[in-house]
Parts: sequence; C-alpha cells; structure tokens
Amino acid sequence: MCGIAGFCNFSGDNEKNIERMKQRMIHRGPDAGGTYLSEDGAVALGHRRLSIVDLSENGSQPMTSHSGRFVIVFNGEIYNYKKVADRLVSDKRVEAFRGSSDTEVLLEAFEAYGIEETIRMCKGMFAIALYDKKEKTLYLLRDRVGEKPLYYGMVNGSFVFASDIGCISVLDGFHNPINRKVLDLYFVHGYVPAPYSIYEGIYKLEPGTILKIKSPFNKWEISPYWSMKEAARKGQQNLFQGTEEEAADELEKLLKASIAEQMVADVPVGAFLSAGIDSSTVVALMQSLHQGKVKSFTIGMKEEGYNEAVYAKEIAGHLGTEHTELYISDQDAKAVIPELGYLFGEPFADSSQIPTYLVSKMTREHVTVSLSGDGGDELFCGYNSYVSVERIWNKMKAFPYFIRKPVSGLVLHSPLKDHPIYKVKGKLLGAKGPADLYICSNETEPLARQISLYHENCPYKHSEYQEGFLEEPNHNIMLMDMLMYHPDDILVKVDRAAMAVSLETRVPMLDKDVVEFAWTLPIDYERGEGVGKKVLRNVLYRYVPKEMMERPKKGFSIPIDQWLLEPSLREWAESLIDRKTLSEQGILDPDVVWKIWDDFTQRGQWRIQIWYILMFQEWMASRQLLK
Repeated sequence: MCGIAGFCNFSGDNEKNIERMKQRMIHRGPDAGGTYLSEDGAVALGHRRLSIVDLSENGSQPMTSHSGRFVIVFNGEIYNYKKVADRLVSDKRVEAFRGSSDTEVLLEAFEAYGIEETIRMCKGMFAIALYDKKEKTLYLLRDRVGEKPLYYGMVNGSFVFASDIGCISVLDGFHNPINRKVLDLYFVHGYVPAPYSIYEGIYKLEPGTILKIKSPFNKWEISPYWSMKEAARKGQQNLFQGTEEEAADELEKLLKASIAEQMVADVPVGAFLSAGIDSSTVVALMQSLHQGKVKSFTIGMKEEGYNEAVYAKEIAGHLGTEHTELYISDQDAKAVIPELGYLFGEPFADSSQIPTYLVSKMTREHVTVSLSGDGGDELFCGYNSYVSVERIWNKMKAFPYFIRKPVSGLVLHSPLKDHPIYKVKGKLLGAKGPADLYICSNETEPLARQISLYHENCPYKHSEYQEGFLEEPNHNIMLMDMLMYHPDDILVKVDRAAMAVSLETRVPMLDKDVVEFAWTLPIDYERGEGVGKKVLRNVLYRYVPKEMMERPKKGFSIPIDQWLLEPSLREWAESLIDRKTLSEQGILDPDVVWKIWDDFTQRGQWRIQIWYILMFQEWMASRQLLK
C-alpha cells in the first residue's frame, strides 16, 4: 500500500512540486519516497512507500523496467503476482527478477504482454501510473471494484494525478474552483460520486478503466478493461445450477483462495472483527487456513445499542484467534472529528468514518495489514433496504404509472406534504420501477437539494441507470450499490481511515472470482424468509454456531445525533455554520442550513443532512491545511 502522484508538462518547479505532493500523502507511505523526472522535463512521478512485500530496496519505486522503456509508480497489491511471474519465466520473457516484489512482476508483464492483457490477468487492488518513455505516453489504471483511489485532471494547463486529492490542491497554480454542480448530490448522499470530485477539472478515475494520455498531455482517452455491469449481466444470464449447499461449497472454495492470497505479506497481518456475518466469515476462513492464531481486532463503545464488542469477543473465542479489543469513550471519538476534513481531502460524511479510523489506529499498533469483510451486503443481498424496496414495489406495481404519477404530485402539493409519512409516500409513488424507487427512497428529504445556493441537474450513475437492466429487482439495486455506494462511500471510508494511520486494508470478498460468482446466484440463494446473505451464512455456520450469529446487527456507527446536542460539539457545529461565515462563503443557503439545525436542536427533528453540512464546512475550514 502506497501513494502515487505526478504531472505532465507542469509550468512550475518540478522537483519542488512533486516533493510537495509526496509530503502531503506521507501517511500513505511512511517507509520511503522516490521520484522520477523524465530527461525532457515533461513527466514527473512521485511515490510514497508502505513496505508490505519485498521490504528491500529491490521493491522501491518509481521502478524502471529491465529494458529501461517503462517507469511505474504503483499503489496496492497484485495478489496473483507469483503466477504472473511464473508465466513470464516460462515464456522466456524474463530470465531472472531483481527482487521479489509484485511491482517488478507487474512492470515486466506490461512490457511483455501489453497493458490490457496484463491487467486482465492480474487480480488485486491497485492504482497504477505507467510511463512509456519510447511512446511518450502515460497510462493510469484502477482496480476493478475501486479499492484504491486515483484522481486526475488539469491544473493551470497541466495534467496531474494523485492517490489523494489533497496532493493536487498543494500544487503551485492550483486555483480550481469548488464544483458546485455536484453539491446537490453530496447533500443527498453524503459523498461526491465518481467521476466527479469536489473541484472543477479534477475527476476520479472509474473502477475497471484505463486512462491513456500522450505527449503533449492535453487530451486523454478512457477505456474499460472490466465492467461490474457486464459481470452482473453475464452472471444473471448464466445462473448457478447447483443446490444451495453446492453454492456454499463453491463460495467457500473461492473465499479461501482469495484469503490465502491476501494473507501473503512480509509484515504482520490481522483482520477486523465485528459481530457481523461478513467479518466473521473472513476471520473464520483465515483461522482455518492459518497454523497459528489469527490476530483479530474490535473496538467497543459503552453506549447501549452501539456496542458489538462483547459478541465479537465471543466469536473470536470460539474461533481461537488472538483477539484485541479496545473500548473507546465518546471523548475519543469526538477528538477525531476536527481531523476528518484533512484526512479525507474532500467532503465525506459517512459518520462510521470515526469508528473506522479508531479501529484502524488500534490495529496498526499490532499489524501492518488488516483484512476486512466489506462487500458482503452488496454482493449477497444483505441490506434491509433491498427488502423494503421489493416489498413497496410489489404493492405499487399493481397501479399503472400514469395513475401513480399524478397522485404523487397531488400528495406532494397538498397539506399532507408536511407530514413525514405522506411526504415519503408521495415521493415514492412517482417511481417508474424498482431502480427508480431506490433512487426516490434516497431522496425523500426535499431540503437536501436546497442546501446549496447552486442547482443544476448533474447526471450520475443512479440517474443514468437503465430501469430493468437486470431482470430481478433486488439484483438491480445491489448493482446500483456496487456501482456507486460501495466504491464511493464504503471503500473511500476504509481506504482513507486506514491509510491515515499507515494501515493497509484488504477486502477478500472483492476478489474478481468471488464477485463474478456472486452475480450468478439466484435471489433465492441470497435472500429468503426475511434473511439476507443466505449462502454466506451457510459458509459461516460451518465454523461458527448459528445461534451465536442470530442477533440484530447494530452496525458500525456512533450516536452522532446525541453528541451534537452536548455543549462542546454543539458549539463546534454552530461555529461552522455561523451565518456570517456562510454568507461570506456564498456556497450554502444560510436560511436552509439554520432551518435544518433549528428543527434538530429546538424541535428534535434529526436529518442526516446535518452531518453532511458539518462535514462540508469542516472540509472548508481545513482547506488551508491542504496547502
């Protein structure tokens, strides 16, 4: 795990600016840092290293290929790199390797087999910048699901890229304005969905794509090498034909293969463990593959309804792991809040970012790599929202859209609109189908799109999603989450929180083979009788008693609504949304912001947009730190 950055045809001091970019992301790679400057001064590549595989100088970056043609900076891990290395040797493309790093294997494979063929054969998480000195061409590549971040765009006429958007904002000549077009989306979802970023002219490279830009580096083209949508479509057109038990057998085999590859490292490895199905499955399979005791980590909270540490400890005891737990106080959690704007680089408001940071910080004291259970809900139909959408749609679809649409309008423009239940029902009635219903269910708060002073219809992955792309309603919604919510919220949260403390996280359920198999499962194998993740549970119950897992999930969350009413945090919040400050910024509507705040503090009406507003304002306040 590392951080990468660079630019082409930069008008300022190359050495000073690439060093500044590297320094901004030193937390992503505290062990070493390197720089490549092309002879003609056109290209600069920077790297910060967190040493995981081949801790020697042979793994240092930027790395040049044996022939001298290609230079690479690489963030992530190629889990099957030994198989790729064996192919290079057997094909006589490489006589011997200088070291044992996946970076060297990847670099030589690019030269031997080309960009697309190489990246298609590789399994892993990665953000890669590869410079072809002969063709004067730069390639940027991002992993299939979006585990590793990669920003790119133009700054003062120069092409730039980085793992951290904060690295881009420290460049000389950076004056890119805030992208006001995406603010309505941010205040609906709590994050800025790809390909957009918070700045105009700066974008997130989409998962599964390759960006190619040639000298004079002013025009790029992007092409996919893998598609989540096509994996889902192909899987649903070729459903698994075996029994549920056989599906569990196959999933267990694939997960074990993924976990075995992801446990390989030259540094200590552990795993996050909550009391949930996903992380418990990962830890159970890790322990089954490990001769010693797997190191597992949990944080607990004293607040009733927010603590799963007791159950996690029970699961760890049953599995026989070396378990570490830390009970955090609300003071511990609150102390993190002022750092969030800097850590995430752009507005991000999933409040579970706080416990994720704290568990990462504790885990880093013991290991350098931690496996995570993320992905289980989206791939195996675990969220209750999927059941809700299906249930509501089954009731609605009996009434034609041409009837429901005007009724929706009548409700939303009648006195009933002020009643929370009818406000929601009125919005949902206007949905065209299950996918549209899911979008509507995320946008039932009308004030969300009134917080910003600027409004423009900004197309994004959900608005462009084709209704009925997949035949089964749940699978459409799961796919929508895997296209946006999972890469742009969940994986961002885990990456930024862990890398803030120089901890590498790996996600076995996002292995290519696991993901593609998951899409072949019939919905009956994933959800039934009100229970989600059936096939995943069937794997877990081979290692952990069923009765130990059948508890209501509390989630990885904090009582942020309760804390904001306490004097210290309330004072912090109100300083951020001071009317004078809001007016001077000229971005948010002070009247709407304060209506939302007053409804909460004076009338007890909590809206999640409160946290979205505060994280936006905290980011605004932190922008000077990004310089």
